[in-house]
Amino acid sequence: MNAEFDLNEDAEDAAEAQDSLFITLSDPDVTLDEIAAVETVLRSNRISSGPVVEAFETAFAAYAGRKYAVATSSGTAGLLLALVAHGIGPGDEVIASPHSFRETIHAVALCGAKPVFADIDYWSGTIAPAKIEPLITERTRAIVGGNTNGHPAPWSELEEIARKHKLFLFEDSTEAIGSKYKERLVGSFGDASVFDFSQPGPLVCGEGGMVVTDDIDVAVALRRFRARKHSERSSVVVTASAPFQCAMSDMAAALGLVQLNRIDEILEKRKLVEHYYFKHIKSFEGIKDPFLAPDATEVHWFLYVVHLGTRFSRSSRDAIIEDLLVEHVEAAAYSNPLHAQRRYLDYGYRRGGFLVTEKVADRAVALPFHSHLDESHVEFIVATMKDASVNVGAGAAIF
Repeated sequence: MNAEFDLNEDAEDAAEAQDSLFITLSDPDVTLDEIAAVETVLRSNRISSGPVVEAFETAFAAYAGRKYAVATSSGTAGLLLALVAHGIGPGDEVIASPHSFRETIHAVALCGAKPVFADIDYWSGTIAPAKIEPLITERTRAIVGGNTNGHPAPWSELEEIARKHKLFLFEDSTEAIGSKYKERLVGSFGDASVFDFSQPGPLVCGEGGMVVTDDIDVAVALRRFRARKHSERSSVVVTASAPFQCAMSDMAAALGLVQLNRIDEILEKRKLVEHYYFKHIKSFEGIKDPFLAPDATEVHWFLYVVHLGTRFSRSSRDAIIEDLLVEHVEAAAYSNPLHAQRRYLDYGYRRGGFLVTEKVADRAVALPFHSHLDESHVEFIVATMKDASVNVGAGAAIF
């Protein structure tokens, strides 16, 4: 028995050592403060949506500079509620980017509207305003502008188009907390802005999202469609409309509230990791580090996404990701364009329809990016990627 027990212990130790050598794509920055906050909720008589959620909403509205914030179960649920709260549904069209966090844009289809995709700017990866206006029809009701991988969209131009055509404008900030456009914090643009708090973002509370707005009628509608309060169970308001039951729990809110209070610290740590990447990648001809537009006065990346040159193909990109995994580094293709996914083929979309999106997506590699990385990790990741690029035989890059 003792010998068998010792063998099991050795196996567990070996597994732990192996795990410690694996560099994950994301790793939440959780301290004893977050653990204590969640424990306090667990020891209370309320762990479902309650006072802690309300406190998180109040704090997040203040952070974003908005009047109202409504917590949801995810960013997808948040955008879905925002669309429904603005009366968007079957028969309507919503213009969005095919190069985005797919789970969020799924909300357009889930509400019954038709997603109309517009191609992106090659450098920033955000929706290109010049590609939007030709797509506007009498059925167009809204534009969704995404702050792709943390880089702010061109909000001045998007706001001008929305005003000109009397369209709703929604800001998808699921990847961009802390970023700024012309010194304005993301979350302050459009009729409503949506955030997501799942990995691999800087602010993580397991699963969850937030919608912020300055319109009280929209905020009331968001709460009505989100879920019913226990105090409303005997009210006729319960049967006025069917909620989606997508509230956030007090446990998730407790975690999120502490993370929000620490957000500047978390973002500062990630900036240091960004500096390490820039330092080591600048000598690597095969890839270019993330682009910064002049109006993007502060950018906090969702992941560290690098772009391979045109001598690389999609298959060589995949081979590089596989080589990194062999060396215990988790990497990923940043985007699988929405228009090429099965869900959207029924709308008539096919590969080849959005050439800029496809060119960028085929060569974009998301590298590990979180506050637990040090310079030696980053140096190893970049060196490993250099070796992998030689293995695929792509040679030097041309952009």
